[in-house]
Amino acid sequence: MSDNAAIPTMFTKLIVADEEAMARYYSGVYGLKDVVRVDGDSAGTGEKFREVIMSASGEMTGQTLVMFNFTDRKPPRDQQSILGFITDDIEALNGRIVANGGKLIGPLRDQREHGVRVQFSEDPEGALAENVELLPHA
Repeated sequence: MSDNAAIPTMFTKLIVADEEAMARYYSGVYGLKDVVRVDGDSAGTGEKFREVIMSASGEMTGQTLVMFNFTDRKPPRDQQSILGFITDDIEALNGRIVANGGKLIGPLRDQREHGVRVQFSEDPEGALAENVELLPHA
């Protein structure tokens, strides 16, 4: 990559069984907004799919999280990814996780040596998320 080449913007696709239900969950917990819905045939695999593209702003700029459903496949059986979210109020986030059908995994842990508080959670389909609150520098 040359010195003046643009740095690519990243996106994440979470393979889910029900893209609509999972879009509601990630909206309710993390405040993500729908950008666009797409359905068709994947150019890469030739399989039918539906997806909901989401972002913090509701615009197709910056990072997006995509709820991706291969419509003719069985629901995912194993963990497809670990999503990471940074928040400034982890207790409030934990409340939204539970209120929207997710569950907390293990205890909320202060990891002062790393400058973070960490809480793992699962969404209603079992996808794992690592939720992090940055601690103030001493």
